[in-house]
Amino acid sequence: MLSFTIRSLIQKLVTLFFISIISFLVVYLAPGKPSQIDPLNPKFTPEDLVRFQKEFNLDKPLHVQYYLYYKNLFTGHLKSWKDNQPVMGKIQERFLNSLWLFVVGTVITWCLSFPVGISAAIRRGALFDRSTTFLSYVLISVPGFFFAYILIIFVVNTFHVPVIAMQTFGMTQADNIYRIMDRIWHLVLPSILGALGGIALLSRYVRAQMLEVIHQDYIRTARAKGLSEDVVYYKHGFRNALLPFVTMFGLILPGLIGGSVITESIFAWPGMGRMGYEAILARDYPIILTLNFIVAVLVLIGTFISDLLYMVVDPRIRL
Repeated sequence: MLSFTIRSLIQKLVTLFFISIISFLVVYLAPGKPSQIDPLNPKFTPEDLVRFQKEFNLDKPLHVQYYLYYKNLFTGHLKSWKDNQPVMGKIQERFLNSLWLFVVGTVITWCLSFPVGISAAIRRGALFDRSTTFLSYVLISVPGFFFAYILIIFVVNTFHVPVIAMQTFGMTQADNIYRIMDRIWHLVLPSILGALGGIALLSRYVRAQMLEVIHQDYIRTARAKGLSEDVVYYKHGFRNALLPFVTMFGLILPGLIGGSVITESIFAWPGMGRMGYEAILARDYPIILTLNFIVAVLVLIGTFISDLLYMVVDPRIRL
């Protein structure tokens, strides 16, 4: 097990190195190079361009730029082109905001997907199965931003309360209990919106996998022993249906940034996804590259966790 863990870790580090090179080249080759004068800003003179290139090492060869970028990133000296502020400081300000949204949405997704999927598989062809199937297809097909606007209009018109941003304007002067309740209220709606698509997709996977498992011979044997249906489905069937979801579990970590772009933009939530969207519009390449590197790290951490979980779920892999 130790050798497997070490090999997997080395593979992830090598992969991360090549991802960093490819990401840097993609951004460097993208249209609108920072080495050109911005035609939309008449105040940006050739002298300003030279000073800008020198300050951010853009006058150096490409391989030197790559080295200096990651050196500044890991030493905390990398600065944003937009406001000349430290990149890691800006990310730290937004990280907890995105983390709360991600954690609550993920918990809602996984806590609802498995019971819905298992119940639909057990009641195959029944009204519950047909209803959840139809609802899942609707949630998968309709764009998330459409549901977001529908939810916002419905909540505002029905309850007459604000739902945009992290807190109600002027709530900073209120008591702590009211501020906490206000934060929770503003967190609920974007978290539910972010979980809807995941619930629809994951519950379909759970249903399909359970339908494949419950017809196996060991399930018939468990029933023949006189075990209860709950024990048969949830202890014997569910564990053997978990393997595909171990892989999916490892891929949810990048949702901390990538999966929240639309939600954070619509709800004006000051998180990392919205910061990435604003950086793309402003062509703030240090922010874009850093967020892309963080996503790559999260993907590799997730797959590494999946590798370890495989050995827990399926003991045969340890051998």
